[in-house]
Amino acid sequence: MTEEKHFVEIRHAKKSFGTLEVLKDINLTVERGQIVGIIGSSGSGKSTLLRAINDLDPLSGGEVWLDGVQVNKSLPHRQYEKHINAMRQQVGMVFQHFNLFPHLTVRDNVTMAPKLLKGISNDEAETLAREQLEHVGMLEKIDAFPSQLSGGQKQRVAIARALAMKPKLMLFDEATSALDPELVEEVNQVMKKLAEEHMTMIIVTHEMDFAASVCDRVLFMEKGVVVEEGPPEVIFKNPEKQRTREFLRKHIEGAA
Repeated sequence: MTEEKHFVEIRHAKKSFGTLEVLKDINLTVERGQIVGIIGSSGSGKSTLLRAINDLDPLSGGEVWLDGVQVNKSLPHRQYEKHINAMRQQVGMVFQHFNLFPHLTVRDNVTMAPKLLKGISNDEAETLAREQLEHVGMLEKIDAFPSQLSGGQKQRVAIARALAMKPKLMLFDEATSALDPELVEEVNQVMKKLAEEHMTMIIVTHEMDFAASVCDRVLFMEKGVVVEEGPPEVIFKNPEKQRTREFLRKHIEGAA
């Protein structure tokens, strides 16, 4: 009997910063095409868990697997660098702050990684950039600089940049939390479109309505552990755990 392979699998993930335990024996599986949301208070370990998936925050213990390959292998330095660069090309990540290069145009921000990391030609990169910018509704801004864009537009370019690498998995770390409220929906619409296209996504978010409408599963984290997980209709409407109910009540009251 062969062991079942999940598209993403996190096994017994632990992470400490000095004496502070940020992740405490986290286990998580994500299937291909699934959208998983992670909610919880600031400091609960959500972003650390997300960053551990592509080894940006290396775990203190445990394993991360993507499509049957262990991401956080213990290898000699040169072998590790080659391995992790190959793995990271399969994972697109969008941060809270857009991390666009301010001195480069939108075109150059999107084409840089495919040209440098995948060695594609200028013409191929141009075609790819146009496709992905059109995908996120930003093609008309291809010659603009980041300083000429709104926050929502910058984030849509950041998503196009991640998609240009043709990733197997997309990670979103509070992608709308730095935006003015009126700009949030334009980014959410792009993420909803990706969900409709069955892009595998793990989304750390503070927006409960968005998570309820887009995610297949939702995890509630607190103090480095997964308190509860399940379909959004269960987590948001009838959670089993008292801590989940308390968090949602405070969050809803705070948003009111």
